[in-house]
Amino acid sequence: MKIIAFVGLPLSGKSTASKMAEEMGIPVVVMGDVIREEVERRGLELTDENAGRVASELRDKEGMDAVAKRCIPRIRKKLEEKGIVVIDGIRGIAEVERFKKEFGDDFILINIEAPVEARFERAIKRKRKDDIKTIEELRRRDEREISWGMDEAMKIADITVENTGDIEEFEKKIKDLIRYFLPRVEVEIETELHPTEDEERVRRAILNLFPDAEISIRENRVIGRTSNLSRFRELLRIQRILDTSRTMLISGKKGNSITVYLNKQTAYISRINFAEEDAILSPLRITFRLFDVDFERFLDYLTPETRDGKPVKEIDRI
Repeated sequence: MKIIAFVGLPLSGKSTASKMAEEMGIPVVVMGDVIREEVERRGLELTDENAGRVASELRDKEGMDAVAKRCIPRIRKKLEEKGIVVIDGIRGIAEVERFKKEFGDDFILINIEAPVEARFERAIKRKRKDDIKTIEELRRRDEREISWGMDEAMKIADITVENTGDIEEFEKKIKDLIRYFLPRVEVEIETELHPTEDEERVRRAILNLFPDAEISIRENRVIGRTSNLSRFRELLRIQRILDTSRTMLISGKKGNSITVYLNKQTAYISRINFAEEDAILSPLRITFRLFDVDFERFLDYLTPETRDGKPVKEIDRI
C-alpha cells in the first residue's frame, strides 16, 4: 500500500494535485473536509476566519495531530478499495509524525512550492467563498499555518515539486510522480538479433505479445519495454496454458523479478511457447519486475489456478 500526502502553503497547488490523482482513479482524503464539517456542525458560516478558528480549537483541545487522527479511519477505508490513497492538506509536522507512526515507510510526503504572488492570483481566479481576498490575508494565513509546524513538515518532505509554470507542466510532474508510486509491473523483452534474422520480424514477434512495447536496438540486441500485460494475459487464456505458465513463472522468480524465455519464431505468429535460455537463434528473454506488487497476486492476475482447464478465480487488476 502507499499513502501519498501533499503539503505546501495555501494555494500552492495541493488541491489541484489531488484532483489530478482522482482523475487517475486514486481515492483522495481531504483533511480540510474535517474542518469544514466541524464548522458546519457548529452552525457557523464557512469562512476562512471560522475555519481557522475551529482548526486551532481542535488542535488546542485534541493535540496538533487532531485532524490527522480523525482522517486515519477514512484513509484505511479507502486503502481497502485501491491500495493507494492521496492525502490533501497536511498542515504541520505533528500530522506528518502521526501518519508516519501509523503507516511507516508506506507514507510518502510531497511538498509543493509556489511564490506568494502566484498563489494569490490563484485565489482570485478560483473564487471559493472561504478564500482570502487580499495578499495580506494570504500572508497572515501563511503565518498561521507555519505556526502549526507547516514549515517543518515542508522541510522533511521526501520530494519537492515546484508549481511555477503552467497547469500542463504541473500536471505532468504530478501524474509522473504518482505513476512512479503506483503498484506496477514493468516488463523488459530482450533478444539477440542474428545476421540471418529480419529486424522487422523480430520487432513483430515482440509486438504480438506486448503491443505497447517501446523497442530499441543496441549492438545487435533488441530491447522492448512496457507495463501493459493485457495482450500477453489474453494469449495465455486463448492457448489454455495457464497451469504451465504459472509453473514457469514460479520457477523463474528471483527476488522481485521473474524471468522466462519464449520461442521467438512462434511469437511471430502470436503464440506463446516457453523455451530454454540457450535455444537456437536466441529466445525472447522476458523479465517481469514487480514494484509494490505481491508475487502471489501477480500470479493470480496473469496465471490463476485452474480447475478442469478453467480459472478458479479471476482478478481484473494487479
